[in-house]
Formats: sequence, C-alpha cells, structure tokens
Amino acid sequence: MLLVDEILSVDSARAETLSRVAENWPMADKEGVSPMIFIELAAQTAGVCNGWERIQRLGKSSEKMGWLVAIKRADFHIDHLPFGLEVAARAENTMVFDKFREVTSHLYHKDALLAEVVLQLYQA
Repeated sequence: MLLVDEILSVDSARAETLSRVAENWPMADKEGVSPMIFIELAAQTAGVCNGWERIQRLGKSSEKMGWLVAIKRADFHIDHLPFGLEVAARAENTMVFDKFREVTSHLYHKDALLAEVVLQLYQA
C-alpha cells in the first residue's frame, strides 16, 4: 500500500513527501479517510529518509527492511480527511542509537498542522 505520491526532499536525517487523499485508501468511507492514516503516512515518509540513508551507506542492492516498533505518540488535529486533500509529511530522525530510531513527523495541509506522530523504529 503506497500512499506517498511524491518525494519533495530527502537526506539521511529527514524527508518530506506529498500525498493526495484518495477514495481507494484504507479506512476510507463515503466522506473521506480516518486520520489514523496519518500513522502510515508518517511511517512511509520515515522509510524514505531511512531507506535513503541505507542506500547511501550499503548501496542500491542492499535489501534490509525497517520495522515499526511502536507508536510513541499520535496527535490528530482533524476529524476526517476529505478526498483530494494534499498532505505534506515531514519526518525527521530525532534520536538514533545503533539500529533504533525515533522519528518525529509533522503532517500539514498548506500551513495548517494536521497531525504530529512520533514513531519508534528498528532497522533490521
């Protein structure tokens, strides 16, 4: 399930992506999509920067996968995402210890903050 439509920027510590809410997304109903989807958008954006870092370090042929360990915090500031809404996700590694990472994500529409999500990841 790929929800990211566009990668806006990426380096080994942070990434920014753009997604457009679609009717075929998980948790969609006739009115839009549940804000729980922000957790997956945050995880996919975290995967962009951490995948980029892995490729830079180990090469394109490396096949290591990351695993989501925990959702430390998720604050949603919207009740429902309407179809067509453009969501920019900014994920940044806020703590790195060996293969464990904590990633803080902010999700926006234009200048309006829609959600803040903190994930804990283990890079296998």
